[in-house]
Amino acid sequence: MQTYLVGGAVRDRLLGLEPGDRDWVVVGATQAQMEAQGFKAVGRDFPVFLHPDTAEEYALARTERKSGRGYRGFVVDADPSVTLEEDLQRRDFTLNAIAQDKDGTLVDPYGGARDIEARVLRHVGDAFVEDPLRVLRAARFMARFASLGFTVAPETMALMRDMVAGGELDTLVPERVWQELRRALASATPSAFLATLRACGALAVVLPEVDALYGVPQRTEYHPEVDTGIHQQMVSDMAARLAPGDARIGFAALVHDLGKALTPANVLPKHIGHEHAGVKPVIALCERLKVPVDHRELAVMACREHLNVHRLAELRDATVVELLTRCDAFRRPERIPWLATVCEADKRGRGGSENADYPQGRALVRLHEAACRVGARDVVREGMTGPEIGAAVQAARVAAVHRARQTGG
Repeated sequence: MQTYLVGGAVRDRLLGLEPGDRDWVVVGATQAQMEAQGFKAVGRDFPVFLHPDTAEEYALARTERKSGRGYRGFVVDADPSVTLEEDLQRRDFTLNAIAQDKDGTLVDPYGGARDIEARVLRHVGDAFVEDPLRVLRAARFMARFASLGFTVAPETMALMRDMVAGGELDTLVPERVWQELRRALASATPSAFLATLRACGALAVVLPEVDALYGVPQRTEYHPEVDTGIHQQMVSDMAARLAPGDARIGFAALVHDLGKALTPANVLPKHIGHEHAGVKPVIALCERLKVPVDHRELAVMACREHLNVHRLAELRDATVVELLTRCDAFRRPERIPWLATVCEADKRGRGGSENADYPQGRALVRLHEAACRVGARDVVREGMTGPEIGAAVQAARVAAVHRARQTGG
């Protein structure tokens, strides 16, 4: 029985990155042998065990044989005779098909270290086409590694196009699509996720609302990049820069402009009312992918309100309070800094504005804080009814916003 460190921990060390969780593969063992040594079986579809002391995952070396459509149509063989090379061969990309023995020696039968050096994302073998999820994984790895200079190997991109054309991605369940999207939005360069999917035709399959933004023009005085799809890529990258690792803000940034794809051709390049038109496709996307409620609520909010935040200085005091009320900001005060960040990403995610100041975001947070300092106990008078109390609180909040604007406090 031999044990090897595999996957991301080996890859990240070769890339000079801080390794995450460590995964191990065990060659020449049976489930009974693993359990006899104190390992706890946790794998549902194939033999995976938790180490009795470290709780790290140890999987028996295995092969996989395609038995049906989709990413679940596989027969797994974890016989003790399965070799390390056979186990590595079933993996998706060469950079993930490297093992390290207990002495630190690399076992790299498919050239993963060479591809890491060349900054190339390349599939291991022809079995790549058997799992449609790998198309999304390729895009997600690009979101993580594009900033390091990685590109997708031409032959891998060709296989991905074939998989999309063959309808393989139609078998993906929403939860898996969302899982890959969420991880991509929490990466350094979400634009590479979108660009990679679009290059192989997959964006139109998994995120048609976003794909529809490409080729839609915008007014050059506001958007030097013109193409709404390119603007969206820039906004996504700016959101990752402003809120690293925050997929909730990243998702709201991703869908804030979906309404622009619905603008009638005779109106272009103007997009009058796109913020309201976008709410319906945002909700539809969220329902289809089963997006978590907190992500969905912020996304709808950012879609509906981003133009109001951009022109905050022009809004009346009462309109500011109405905006805050629509966002449920007095019960959920954490939402306003999130909304401000999404709006800043939108404003700075355009040509020439990457380093621009965004005072509207700071002002929104400041006015919200001023309004939050008003409570019912500050305005309630004896004999007031419920509606009268509500109106008095609203008036006091409007006054608080006015004072904050006058004093800058």
